[in-house]
Amino acid sequence: MTTKILASFFFLGSLLAFRAVNTQTDEVCPLPTASNELFQASGNCVDCHGFDTLGIASVDLKGIDVNVVDDWRASMMANSAKDPFWRAKVSHEVLLNPGLQNEIEDKCTACHAPLGNFNAHHIGQGFYSIEELLTDSVGADGVSCLACHQQATELLGLQFSGHLNFDTAQVAYGPYENPLISPMAEATGYVPTYSEHIQDAGICAGCHTLITETVDSDGNFTGDQFVEQATYHEWLNSSYSSPEGERCQDCHMPSLGNTPVQIAAGYDTPPRLPFLLHSFAGANTLMLKLMKANKDSLGIAATDEQFDQAIQATNSTLQFQSADVEASMLDRSYDTAFYSVVIENHVGHKFPSGYPARRLSVEFVVTDEVGNVVFESGSFDEEYAFPDEDDQFEPHYDVIRNESEVQIYEMVMGDINEEFTTVLDRAYIPLKDNRLVPEGFSLSHPSYDTTALAGAVLDDSNFNNDGIVGSGTDELFFHIPTNGYEGPLTAHVKLWYQSLPSSWMEEIFGESTPEIEAFETMYYAADRSPVLIDQDEVSDEGWVGMESSEQSELAIWSNSLSREVFVRSPQEGTLNIYSVGGQLIDRQRIKRGVNRFQLERGGLMVVEALLSNDHRESSVIVL
Repeated sequence: MTTKILASFFFLGSLLAFRAVNTQTDEVCPLPTASNELFQASGNCVDCHGFDTLGIASVDLKGIDVNVVDDWRASMMANSAKDPFWRAKVSHEVLLNPGLQNEIEDKCTACHAPLGNFNAHHIGQGFYSIEELLTDSVGADGVSCLACHQQATELLGLQFSGHLNFDTAQVAYGPYENPLISPMAEATGYVPTYSEHIQDAGICAGCHTLITETVDSDGNFTGDQFVEQATYHEWLNSSYSSPEGERCQDCHMPSLGNTPVQIAAGYDTPPRLPFLLHSFAGANTLMLKLMKANKDSLGIAATDEQFDQAIQATNSTLQFQSADVEASMLDRSYDTAFYSVVIENHVGHKFPSGYPARRLSVEFVVTDEVGNVVFESGSFDEEYAFPDEDDQFEPHYDVIRNESEVQIYEMVMGDINEEFTTVLDRAYIPLKDNRLVPEGFSLSHPSYDTTALAGAVLDDSNFNNDGIVGSGTDELFFHIPTNGYEGPLTAHVKLWYQSLPSSWMEEIFGESTPEIEAFETMYYAADRSPVLIDQDEVSDEGWVGMESSEQSELAIWSNSLSREVFVRSPQEGTLNIYSVGGQLIDRQRIKRGVNRFQLERGGLMVVEALLSNDHRESSVIVL
């Protein structure tokens, strides 16, 4: 917990330091001021909650601007309806399932354009289409101010898949008691109203758990459902959702703590605290950089400086608050080096979470004393892909022994034939879900049905365990062939994050719509380099001949989690494994150096090593 707190302080400090030198220097297209029967767009909030030219409101004690509108402008939330990948993906789904166009577009706009979608249903429309969105400035305002501040208390945290419950009265819920009513009511017709629920994680639930209806390759509903993403439920299935835990807002809307802020420009109101920054930093640096480069053609109302601020906040979240890695050398023989890599999740949901394209990979490179590569797993090629990645997907590994194997933490969708797919409507079963789980995650939690693991990770006793259920960690082993090299080795391990890896885009780019072609051009012109999450390295002094070192002694040890027995021996011999009753269970040949034996069964056993010089060593182990 101390590490998390320190990381949060570092993140907040770096973000505010960046703001201190950030000024509005380029022109920005205005935010929309339109309204419909149910909502008003964000442009109606700018005068009071935007940048205060007098430097009185929306500044911290150092005079740094922290206004909520400019914080939000360049976020993924603000641009959810203009996101060119989202537009391309919707068109891809419709192209493959043309008979479901109304259902697909209506479902997708429920979260990406909620102010347009829910107003359409409010006035009696059956569907809200992309065609309507293109001419609807309120819908195109994305997850705008009232998408959160007009959500009602009823059914909060109990509705998902884009089902949101909005208050139909003109009300804007906020976190401060006794709000000044008249200015907002006179200017917009909305009444500011205090309510605790605006700070509840349930505000995020409706869109951050999405369950889709499965269709076959002909576009026919099968009657099955698929959990496309379940970030809110992942949070429920963690220690973060406890009363003393952390809500979504605590990470994605950092608090200024005891720093009071006057929240409305032009009015003599008492400063309020705690004040939450509306940066909404997530994990999609690639899309922020892509949208910055194309903001004019996309009609985005944010400056380059505001995008730079959003990118900085996102990188800080990824690098200081998401996960860390620690490497150690377990042992070394004449021809093999044994390493352990422990990865720990520090976020309150799976990592990665959200859209299923996202993944975390482990790069593991071992070099000799002059820097030559001895072993290399998980290094990217020029397209930021893995040259030896399996055609459909890479399986989960507990032990990596050759360079063609790479550990990728991800969720992989399968269709009704259990074949890999990136088509959301065809998703039927998770072929793999080994994403790092949060601390406190449990297979017996009521939300496990929407947060389940899948694939080989279910047989990995080192995943989310390490002796304590709910650790939020994975221990990955590397057994590296050294091919007789006896000099010093250094192992370098790096964690890399990708939001839209090239292998995931192949199926989409194999089709053609105007939206896909437009996004493909932007994608290949963008900086697609992965984000480095954390790194570590460990070195040794080299292999010393058995006869002249302390390693010449015979030693036996075990790993109960992986059911492995290790024998370090100065010469050849035989390994005998007996039950406690004296029955011989297994016999193996011992070679000079470190030997690893994988056992089929667990329990209490006696392990005996008998060497060629009649030296014996035995040990009682529990596996």
